[in-house]
Amino acid sequence: MGELRFNENLCLNCTTFDCLKKCKFVKLNGAKGNLEMLKIARGEDSTVLRTCITCYACEEYCEKGNHPFYLISEKREEKGIDIVPRPILKQWINLGEPVGRYKVGELREKTLSFGFVPEFLQWVKGKLFEDVMPSYVFGQEFFCNVAYLHFGRTSVIKQRLPIVMDNFSKLGIKEVICLHDECYGAFTSLAPAFGIEVPFKPIHYYEYILKRLEQLKDKIRPLNIKVAYQRPCSSRLSPPMHYLAREIFTSIGVELVDRVYQDENALCCGEVVRLQGLYDLAEELQRENIEDIVKSGAEYCVFNCPYCYAALGHKLIKKGVKPIHIIELCRMALGEEV
Repeated sequence: MGELRFNENLCLNCTTFDCLKKCKFVKLNGAKGNLEMLKIARGEDSTVLRTCITCYACEEYCEKGNHPFYLISEKREEKGIDIVPRPILKQWINLGEPVGRYKVGELREKTLSFGFVPEFLQWVKGKLFEDVMPSYVFGQEFFCNVAYLHFGRTSVIKQRLPIVMDNFSKLGIKEVICLHDECYGAFTSLAPAFGIEVPFKPIHYYEYILKRLEQLKDKIRPLNIKVAYQRPCSSRLSPPMHYLAREIFTSIGVELVDRVYQDENALCCGEVVRLQGLYDLAEELQRENIEDIVKSGAEYCVFNCPYCYAALGHKLIKKGVKPIHIIELCRMALGEEV
Protein backbone atom coordinates (compact mmCIF):
# COMPACT_ATOMS: atom_id res chain seq x y z
CA MET A 1 0.00 0.00 0.00
CA GLY A 2 1.23 3.50 -0.81
CA GLU A 3 3.39 2.73 -3.86
CA LEU A 4 2.29 4.57 -6.99
CA ARG A 5 1.29 2.22 -9.79
CA PHE A 6 3.19 3.96 -12.59
CA ASN A 7 4.30 1.85 -15.57
CA GLU A 8 7.49 3.23 -17.10
CA ASN A 9 7.04 1.05 -20.18
CA LEU A 10 3.71 2.68 -20.98
CA CYS A 11 5.49 6.02 -20.98
CA LEU A 12 8.43 4.66 -22.96
CA ASN A 13 6.16 3.31 -25.69
CA CYS A 14 3.85 6.32 -25.83
CA THR A 15 3.27 7.74 -29.32
CA THR A 16 1.05 10.76 -28.57
CA PHE A 17 2.92 12.46 -25.70
CA ASP A 18 -0.34 14.23 -24.87
CA CYS A 19 0.22 14.53 -21.11
CA LEU A 20 2.70 17.39 -21.59
CA LYS A 21 2.01 18.36 -25.21
CA LYS A 22 -1.51 19.50 -24.31
CA CYS A 23 -0.45 21.19 -21.06
CA LYS A 24 -1.05 24.96 -21.14
CA PHE A 25 1.81 25.67 -18.76
CA VAL A 26 4.66 23.18 -19.22
CA LYS A 27 4.41 23.26 -23.05
CA LEU A 28 6.75 20.45 -24.06
CA ASN A 29 5.99 18.94 -27.44
CA GLY A 30 6.61 15.50 -28.84
CA ALA A 31 9.57 13.44 -27.75
CA LYS A 32 10.86 16.22 -25.47
CA GLY A 33 7.85 15.83 -23.22
CA ASN A 34 8.16 12.07 -23.25
CA LEU A 35 11.84 12.32 -22.30
CA GLU A 36 11.04 14.61 -19.37
CA MET A 37 8.37 12.23 -18.04
CA LEU A 38 10.84 9.34 -18.26
CA LYS A 39 13.43 11.39 -16.36
CA ILE A 40 10.87 12.04 -13.62
CA ALA A 41 9.93 8.36 -13.47
CA ARG A 42 13.60 7.43 -13.05
CA GLY A 43 14.08 9.88 -10.21
CA GLU A 44 16.06 12.41 -12.25
CA ASP A 45 15.56 16.17 -12.18
CA SER A 46 13.27 17.76 -14.75
CA THR A 47 12.07 21.23 -15.65
CA VAL A 48 8.52 19.88 -15.29
CA LEU A 49 8.98 19.56 -11.53
CA ARG A 50 9.36 23.34 -11.33
CA THR A 51 6.91 24.52 -13.99
CA CYS A 52 3.84 22.37 -13.24
CA ILE A 53 1.11 24.51 -11.63
CA THR A 54 -0.87 21.46 -10.39
CA CYS A 55 -3.94 21.84 -12.61
CA TYR A 56 -4.36 18.02 -12.84
CA ALA A 57 -4.99 18.21 -16.61
CA CYS A 58 -2.29 15.69 -17.58
CA GLU A 59 -4.23 13.03 -15.67
CA GLU A 60 -6.99 13.47 -18.26
CA TYR A 61 -4.65 13.86 -21.22
CA CYS A 62 -2.81 10.57 -20.58
CA GLU A 63 -4.54 7.97 -22.76
CA LYS A 64 -2.85 5.14 -20.87
CA GLY A 65 -4.21 6.10 -17.46
CA ASN A 66 -0.62 6.11 -16.19
CA HIS A 67 -1.04 8.92 -13.64
CA PRO A 68 1.58 11.46 -14.78
CA PHE A 69 0.42 14.11 -12.32
CA TYR A 70 0.56 11.79 -9.33
CA LEU A 71 4.11 10.94 -10.38
CA ILE A 72 5.08 14.61 -10.68
CA SER A 73 3.62 15.37 -7.26
CA GLU A 74 5.38 12.43 -5.61
CA LYS A 75 8.78 13.18 -7.14
CA ARG A 76 8.55 16.84 -6.19
CA GLU A 77 8.20 15.84 -2.56
CA GLU A 78 11.04 13.32 -2.79
CA LYS A 79 13.33 16.04 -4.13
CA GLY A 80 12.25 18.62 -1.56
CA ILE A 81 10.78 20.97 -4.14
CA ASP A 82 8.37 23.25 -2.29
CA ILE A 83 5.48 24.56 -4.35
CA VAL A 84 4.06 26.92 -1.73
CA PRO A 85 5.73 28.82 1.11
CA ARG A 86 6.32 26.62 4.16
CA PRO A 87 4.01 28.59 6.51
CA ILE A 88 1.08 28.17 4.08
CA LEU A 89 1.88 24.49 3.63
CA LYS A 90 1.98 23.92 7.40
CA GLN A 91 -1.28 25.83 7.87
CA TRP A 92 -3.11 23.69 5.30
CA ILE A 93 -1.71 20.41 6.60
CA ASN A 94 -2.81 21.30 10.13
CA LEU A 95 -6.22 22.44 8.87
CA GLY A 96 -7.05 19.03 7.44
CA GLU A 97 -5.69 16.88 10.24
CA PRO A 98 -8.24 14.23 11.31
CA VAL A 99 -8.42 14.93 15.04
CA GLY A 100 -12.10 14.46 15.80
CA ARG A 101 -13.61 17.59 14.26
CA TYR A 102 -16.54 16.21 12.31
CA LYS A 103 -20.31 16.10 12.12
CA VAL A 104 -22.65 13.33 11.01
CA GLY A 105 -26.37 13.25 10.34
CA GLU A 106 -28.84 10.40 10.67
CA LEU A 107 -26.71 7.86 8.86
CA ARG A 108 -27.95 5.21 6.46
CA GLU A 109 -26.07 2.81 4.22
CA LYS A 110 -26.10 5.49 1.51
CA THR A 111 -24.88 8.90 2.63
CA LEU A 112 -23.72 12.26 1.33
CA SER A 113 -20.12 13.26 1.83
CA PHE A 114 -19.66 17.00 2.31
CA GLY A 115 -15.93 16.45 2.62
CA PHE A 116 -14.55 19.52 4.31
CA VAL A 117 -16.65 22.11 2.45
CA PRO A 118 -18.96 24.08 4.78
CA GLU A 119 -20.92 25.61 1.87
CA PHE A 120 -22.61 22.27 1.28
CA LEU A 121 -24.30 22.55 4.66
CA GLN A 122 -26.36 25.44 3.27
CA TRP A 123 -26.74 24.30 -0.35
CA VAL A 124 -27.85 20.71 0.19
CA LYS A 125 -31.53 20.93 0.99
CA GLY A 126 -34.96 20.77 -0.60
CA LYS A 127 -36.59 18.25 -2.95
CA LEU A 128 -33.37 17.30 -4.69
CA PHE A 129 -31.97 15.61 -1.59
CA GLU A 130 -35.14 14.40 0.15
CA ASP A 131 -34.41 10.73 -0.46
CA VAL A 132 -30.97 10.80 1.21
CA MET A 133 -30.92 13.65 3.73
CA PRO A 134 -30.30 13.91 6.62
CA SER A 135 -27.71 11.16 6.04
CA TYR A 136 -24.38 12.96 5.66
CA VAL A 137 -20.84 13.21 6.97
CA PHE A 138 -18.76 16.38 7.23
CA GLY A 139 -15.34 17.24 8.57
CA GLN A 140 -11.67 16.34 8.62
CA GLU A 141 -12.36 12.70 9.51
CA PHE A 142 -13.96 12.31 6.07
CA PHE A 143 -11.80 14.80 4.15
CA CYS A 144 -10.28 13.09 1.08
CA ASN A 145 -7.04 15.13 1.34
CA VAL A 146 -6.61 15.29 -2.45
CA ALA A 147 -6.01 19.02 -2.06
CA TYR A 148 -2.48 18.20 -0.95
CA LEU A 149 -1.64 17.27 -4.53
CA HIS A 150 -1.69 21.03 -5.10
CA PHE A 151 1.01 21.31 -2.44
CA GLY A 152 3.17 18.44 -3.68
CA ARG A 153 2.57 16.35 -0.55
CA THR A 154 1.42 12.88 -1.54
CA SER A 155 2.81 11.60 1.77
CA VAL A 156 0.00 13.39 3.62
CA ILE A 157 -2.61 11.78 1.38
CA LYS A 158 -1.10 8.30 1.71
CA GLN A 159 -1.07 8.67 5.47
CA ARG A 160 -4.58 10.06 5.90
CA LEU A 161 -6.68 8.53 3.12
CA PRO A 162 -6.65 5.02 4.66
CA ILE A 163 -7.85 6.60 7.92
CA VAL A 164 -10.73 8.22 6.03
CA MET A 165 -11.64 4.88 4.47
CA ASP A 166 -11.63 3.26 7.89
CA ASN A 167 -13.87 6.00 9.28
CA PHE A 168 -16.47 5.33 6.59
CA SER A 169 -16.26 1.58 7.29
CA LYS A 170 -16.79 2.05 11.02
CA LEU A 171 -20.05 3.86 10.30
CA GLY A 172 -21.30 1.01 8.14
CA ILE A 173 -21.68 3.21 5.06
CA LYS A 174 -21.99 1.22 1.83
CA GLU A 175 -22.46 4.00 -0.74
CA VAL A 176 -20.99 7.50 -0.62
CA ILE A 177 -22.39 10.32 -2.75
CA CYS A 178 -19.44 12.67 -3.26
CA LEU A 179 -20.39 16.34 -3.41
CA HIS A 180 -16.93 17.40 -4.55
CA ASP A 181 -14.98 16.13 -7.55
CA GLU A 182 -11.86 15.75 -5.45
CA CYS A 183 -13.57 13.26 -3.14
CA TYR A 184 -14.85 11.24 -6.07
CA GLY A 185 -11.42 11.43 -7.70
CA ALA A 186 -9.80 10.29 -4.46
CA PHE A 187 -11.97 7.20 -4.25
CA THR A 188 -11.99 6.22 -7.95
CA SER A 189 -8.57 7.37 -9.20
CA LEU A 190 -6.08 8.30 -6.49
CA ALA A 191 -6.76 5.46 -4.05
CA PRO A 192 -6.51 2.73 -6.70
CA ALA A 193 -3.34 4.36 -8.10
CA PHE A 194 -1.67 4.01 -4.69
CA GLY A 195 -3.15 0.63 -3.81
CA ILE A 196 -5.51 1.94 -1.12
CA GLU A 197 -8.67 -0.10 -0.67
CA VAL A 198 -12.02 1.67 -0.98
CA PRO A 199 -14.61 -0.16 1.20
CA PHE A 200 -17.72 1.45 -0.30
CA LYS A 201 -19.25 2.39 -3.65
CA PRO A 202 -18.41 6.01 -4.63
CA ILE A 203 -21.18 7.90 -6.45
CA HIS A 204 -20.56 11.23 -8.15
CA TYR A 205 -23.25 13.72 -7.21
CA TYR A 206 -23.91 14.46 -10.89
CA GLU A 207 -25.09 10.86 -11.24
CA TYR A 208 -27.28 11.30 -8.19
CA ILE A 209 -28.71 14.64 -9.41
CA LEU A 210 -29.58 13.27 -12.86
CA LYS A 211 -31.47 10.40 -11.30
CA ARG A 212 -33.35 12.74 -8.96
CA LEU A 213 -34.22 15.15 -11.77
CA GLU A 214 -35.76 12.27 -13.69
CA GLN A 215 -37.78 11.31 -10.62
CA LEU A 216 -38.86 14.93 -10.13
CA LYS A 217 -39.39 15.83 -13.80
CA ASP A 218 -43.04 16.80 -13.22
CA LYS A 219 -41.87 19.49 -10.78
CA ILE A 220 -39.19 21.00 -13.03
CA ARG A 221 -39.81 24.49 -14.38
CA PRO A 222 -37.44 24.98 -17.37
CA LEU A 223 -35.24 27.97 -16.59
CA ASN A 224 -34.70 29.07 -20.21
CA ILE A 225 -31.43 30.82 -19.43
CA LYS A 226 -27.96 30.82 -20.96
CA VAL A 227 -25.13 29.64 -18.76
CA ALA A 228 -21.37 29.24 -18.96
CA TYR A 229 -19.74 26.43 -17.02
CA GLN A 230 -16.48 26.74 -15.09
CA ARG A 231 -14.86 23.33 -15.06
CA PRO A 232 -12.68 22.73 -11.98
CA CYS A 233 -9.21 21.16 -11.98
CA SER A 234 -10.48 18.36 -9.77
CA SER A 235 -12.83 17.05 -12.47
CA ARG A 236 -9.74 16.03 -14.47
CA LEU A 237 -9.56 12.99 -12.18
CA SER A 238 -12.96 11.74 -13.42
CA PRO A 239 -13.55 13.09 -16.96
CA PRO A 240 -16.70 11.05 -17.74
CA MET A 241 -18.48 12.67 -14.79
CA HIS A 242 -17.67 16.15 -16.12
CA TYR A 243 -19.75 15.61 -19.24
CA LEU A 244 -22.83 14.76 -17.18
CA ALA A 245 -23.15 18.50 -16.52
CA ARG A 246 -24.51 18.91 -20.05
CA GLU A 247 -27.22 16.35 -19.34
CA ILE A 248 -28.16 18.18 -16.16
CA PHE A 249 -28.48 21.46 -18.04
CA THR A 250 -30.69 19.85 -20.67
CA SER A 251 -32.90 18.35 -17.96
CA ILE A 252 -33.67 21.75 -16.44
CA GLY A 253 -34.06 23.77 -19.63
CA VAL A 254 -30.70 25.53 -19.57
CA GLU A 255 -28.62 26.41 -22.62
CA LEU A 256 -24.89 25.83 -22.19
CA VAL A 257 -23.12 28.47 -24.28
CA ASP A 258 -19.88 27.80 -26.13
CA ARG A 259 -16.73 29.29 -24.68
CA VAL A 260 -13.04 28.92 -25.45
CA TYR A 261 -12.03 27.47 -22.07
CA GLN A 262 -14.43 24.57 -21.96
CA ASP A 263 -14.25 20.79 -21.56
CA GLU A 264 -10.71 19.51 -22.22
CA ASN A 265 -9.56 23.08 -22.89
CA ALA A 266 -10.73 24.36 -19.48
CA LEU A 267 -8.52 26.84 -17.68
CA CYS A 268 -7.61 26.80 -13.98
CA CYS A 269 -9.45 29.38 -11.86
CA GLY A 270 -6.07 30.65 -10.61
CA GLU A 271 -6.63 30.33 -6.89
CA VAL A 272 -4.14 27.52 -6.33
CA VAL A 273 -1.61 29.43 -8.40
CA ARG A 274 -2.08 32.38 -6.06
CA LEU A 275 -1.24 30.16 -3.08
CA GLN A 276 1.99 29.27 -4.88
CA GLY A 277 2.94 32.96 -4.92
CA LEU A 278 2.46 33.29 -8.69
CA TYR A 279 0.26 36.35 -8.34
CA ASP A 280 0.65 37.70 -11.87
CA LEU A 281 -0.22 34.33 -13.39
CA ALA A 282 -3.20 33.99 -11.06
CA GLU A 283 -4.54 37.36 -12.17
CA GLU A 284 -3.97 36.46 -15.81
CA LEU A 285 -5.86 33.16 -15.47
CA GLN A 286 -8.77 34.80 -13.73
CA ARG A 287 -8.91 37.62 -16.27
CA GLU A 288 -8.89 35.18 -19.19
CA ASN A 289 -11.63 33.06 -17.62
CA ILE A 290 -13.83 36.05 -16.87
CA GLU A 291 -13.37 37.66 -20.30
CA ASP A 292 -14.20 34.35 -21.93
CA ILE A 293 -17.36 33.95 -19.86
CA VAL A 294 -18.51 37.51 -20.55
CA LYS A 295 -17.91 37.15 -24.31
CA SER A 296 -19.99 33.97 -24.36
CA GLY A 297 -23.15 35.95 -23.58
CA ALA A 298 -24.02 33.84 -20.55
CA GLU A 299 -26.41 35.22 -17.94
CA TYR A 300 -25.06 32.88 -15.26
CA CYS A 301 -21.77 31.16 -14.66
CA VAL A 302 -22.35 27.72 -13.15
CA PHE A 303 -19.75 26.33 -10.76
CA ASN A 304 -19.05 22.81 -9.59
CA CYS A 305 -16.15 23.53 -7.21
CA PRO A 306 -16.91 25.86 -4.26
CA TYR A 307 -13.34 27.19 -4.37
CA CYS A 308 -13.61 28.19 -8.04
CA TYR A 309 -16.88 29.87 -7.05
CA ALA A 310 -15.12 31.83 -4.30
CA ALA A 311 -12.24 32.80 -6.60
CA LEU A 312 -14.28 34.08 -9.54
CA GLY A 313 -17.82 34.71 -8.31
CA HIS A 314 -17.41 38.23 -6.95
CA LYS A 315 -15.47 39.31 -10.03
CA LEU A 316 -18.16 37.97 -12.35
CA ILE A 317 -20.85 39.92 -10.50
CA LYS A 318 -18.98 43.11 -11.34
CA LYS A 319 -19.19 42.11 -15.02
CA GLY A 320 -22.93 41.47 -14.88
CA VAL A 321 -22.76 37.67 -14.79
CA LYS A 322 -24.47 35.85 -11.92
CA PRO A 323 -22.41 33.09 -10.26
CA ILE A 324 -24.26 30.02 -9.05
CA HIS A 325 -23.41 26.50 -7.91
CA ILE A 326 -24.96 23.73 -10.00
CA ILE A 327 -26.91 22.46 -6.96
CA GLU A 328 -28.50 25.90 -6.54
CA LEU A 329 -29.32 25.99 -10.25
CA CYS A 330 -31.16 22.66 -10.04
CA ARG A 331 -33.06 23.82 -6.98
CA MET A 332 -34.13 26.93 -8.89
CA ALA A 333 -35.55 24.71 -11.63
CA LEU A 334 -37.53 22.89 -8.93
CA GLY A 335 -39.11 26.18 -7.91
CA GLU A 336 -37.06 26.69 -4.74
CA GLU A 337 -35.51 29.92 -3.54
CA VAL A 338 -31.72 29.97 -3.41
